[in-house]
Order: sequence, then C-alpha cells, then structure tokens
Amino acid sequence: MKRTAFGKLALTRSLFEPARLARFSSAILVALVCSIAALATPQKSSPDAAIPVGADAEPGVYAIEGAKIYTLAGAPVETGTILIRDGKIAAVGANVSVPADARVIDAKGLEVYPGFFDPVTQLGLSEISAVRATNDVSELGEFNPELVAMTAVNPASAHIGVTRASGITEVLVTPGVRGFDSFGDNSVIAGQASVLNLAGWTNEQMTLRASAAMVLSWPSVESSTFDFETFTLVERPYSEVKAEYEKKVYALSDLLDRARHYAQAVEKGSTQNFERDLKLEALIPVVEGKLPVLVVAESARDIRNSVEFCSKRNLKMILAGATEAWREKDLLKQKNIPVILGPTMRLPNEEDYPYDKPMTQPSELAAAGIPIAFASFDTSFSRRLSQQAGNAVAYGLPHDDALRAITLNAAKMLGLDDQLGTIEPGKLANIFVTDGDPLEIRTQVRYLFIKGRLTSLDNRHWELYEQYRKRP
Repeated sequence: MKRTAFGKLALTRSLFEPARLARFSSAILVALVCSIAALATPQKSSPDAAIPVGADAEPGVYAIEGAKIYTLAGAPVETGTILIRDGKIAAVGANVSVPADARVIDAKGLEVYPGFFDPVTQLGLSEISAVRATNDVSELGEFNPELVAMTAVNPASAHIGVTRASGITEVLVTPGVRGFDSFGDNSVIAGQASVLNLAGWTNEQMTLRASAAMVLSWPSVESSTFDFETFTLVERPYSEVKAEYEKKVYALSDLLDRARHYAQAVEKGSTQNFERDLKLEALIPVVEGKLPVLVVAESARDIRNSVEFCSKRNLKMILAGATEAWREKDLLKQKNIPVILGPTMRLPNEEDYPYDKPMTQPSELAAAGIPIAFASFDTSFSRRLSQQAGNAVAYGLPHDDALRAITLNAAKMLGLDDQLGTIEPGKLANIFVTDGDPLEIRTQVRYLFIKGRLTSLDNRHWELYEQYRKRP
C-alpha cells in the first residue's frame, strides 16, 4: 500500500469542535501518563535464560508445570500442566504426563492464559505517526477492496516487541482506520484486514490469515471539518454534506451490485466474455457472505444506517468503534451483530452523556447478550489492551467476560476460534505465563509462546529502561 498524501484532512466533529478541544487535551494527558507508567514498569525478558528464545526457533516440545491454568473453555485448572508439541497444545490438565524430551518450565505460583487478541490495530503499518515515510496505513481512492494489509506490514517494527510483551500474541491489522496515533484516511473501503501472529522474520511468516475481514468506514454526515492548513473549523451546509453522504452510499451500493454480477459471470460465464477486475474480484467473498465486513461506525445514527445497509445486502457485519452502541443495543441484539469496542480510557463523546459511559458500555452490551471484544484502534497503545478490559471490569463487566473479550470473542468473530482463544488440545500454542491477573497493570508476563515457540519478551521499552537506569 502507498500512503495517502494529505492536504486538508477532515476529522470527526466529536474531536475538533471547540467545546471538545479541552477534552482532547485531557486525552493526550492521560496517554502521556500511561506512557510514563509503562516506562516505569517495563516488561522484563524471560527469566529462564537456559531456555532459548526467538521467533526463528523451531517449536519443539515444552511442558509448563505447576501453574494455575485459565483455559477459558471451562473452569480453571488449579494446578496443572500444559504440553506443547509442534506448535500446538498437545495436552492440558492436572494429570498430564511429561515426555522425556520436553523442556520443562517450572511455573509454580504463576498463571497461564490464552494469548490476547487485538482485533483493530495499525501495528506494523505505522511506526512514527508524525513521519509520513513510516506510515502505510492508507491508499488513495475511496474504494480499495483489492489491497491486503499484510503485504505492507513491517515485521521489524519496534511496536511489535513492546506489544507482545504485554501478552498480545495475535492482532488484526486494519488499513484505513483512524487511531489515537494515526489519522487513517477517507476511504470508504480501505482494504482487507489481516490476522498476524506477533512473531516471525517476514510478514508472510507472521500471517495467520491474509484476508480476515473487509474494512468499511461508514460515511458520516458531519457538517464541521478541521482544516490543518488554517487550524480552524470549517462549517459546511447540511444539505451539502447530506448530498455527499448519499453519493458515497450510492457508490458503495453500486459497487456491491456490480460485484454480485461479476461473481455470477465468474461462476457461470466464459472467461472470454468478461474482463478481470481486481476490485470486484476481491468483493466476491463479501457479497457471498463468506468474508465479514468490519464496519467502523461511531454514532447511533451511523450504526443504524450501516446495520440497515448490511442487512438488506446480506453482508456478514462486525461493528467496530461503536461509541454509541449502547443506544442501539436492541437493534444489534436483534440482528446478532458482534461489536468491537474502542478504548475505555477516554471521555464520552457528548457533553450530556455520563462521564463513565465508555467504561459502563461494555457491561451494558454484554448483559444484553451482544458479543463484544476490545481493541486498541491504534499502534503504540495496543499494549494497553488488557487495561481497557480491566477498566470495564471495575464498571460491571464480569471478569471472565472481560478475558474472553480480549481472547476468544475476537477469534469467534473472525472464524478463528478453532485455532485461537482458549487453551485446548489441538489449538495453536499462543499462550503466556504471568505472575498474577493480566487485567491488573502491575502484572508481569514471564513467558510467552507464539505458535509453540518460546518467544523473547525483550523490547524497546525495556532497552530504554536499562539504558537510563545505568546513567551516572
């Protein structure tokens, strides 16, 4: 993917209205405090130097003994053993026999969890948000369904080591989505999101599923835009922005109709009677309901409109962002639409909403029977995924539900729950060992396995901590 050259960038009204600029500054302050806290308590590398680590090592055979195992497939195993062989979980339980060739990890007093899953991030696509040459999040044009995120991922990104040291073993890399540290783009269809393991020398080695979801940013009727050249708000007539919105929705509908006709031509027609079209070809799994559509929508109005649009066209929808999903929970439950929520550590998007709405919304949706997952929606703060879930627990979300919201639920939404999300025989050995509850900020990750490989926890934050700790 090529980056988009931005002249004037239109951002959402909720961020840049004068009444909200002070709140945006508060969000920056919170982020800086979190960054300082992260540097103050860095994640250490594996304490067992006798066991080789590295993404390039062969899976081998490992036995994690004596730990409390949270399988998320049933009740925790109070004192058990996990046997890992050939990259997968071979056995788990209280009475697992350890073969002679296994490398044993003594985990007495420790806890084991399935690897965390961040289902909306720009990890590997964006390195330094202020330096355009290091950003490959977006592409020119409104409709780019043929683009695949994994082809642009940088496997040497410094963010990867930092993120995986927090227990995140896999991510859904989503092009075009705006995050705290990346501006995304104005594309309606930005491309195909890819599921990656956070270990590997190349992006091909990291890829678990190249095409996991089609990213669709739902057009929004916003009369206020922000002009970066003048650093002022620009107000546009409602009739003008409404016409622009309807034009985008019509173009999207027309593109999907053409994709359906193209799919019929591919299936029943002769190759001599149609010309190959990569955009329409990429949309065939979407219109056939085989590939989910990750629809990014925030306001209640946009959520209603996007749900109606996808329902009429029989698209398999996953709602992402969903700031005001609580207002449409009955509709989401009726249509059985799962929701990927953004960070809980933020202020509400409207002045008259309760101050704690971002933190109480997860428990409201879960109580309504709506499947939820948490995502970072950015790069540098992907490592704080477990804290976002932990905040929701403090505001009413059951602890087990919060754990599933950053493990199993995202895997289910993307059709990967046969490989990820729980500790069960036959699944990928994407797991980590901690010294306590991973939803607590002070908990440290002691060991991390990705595809059965004991993977290094060394990262840029730890290097900086060591460097400045030794200064005179």
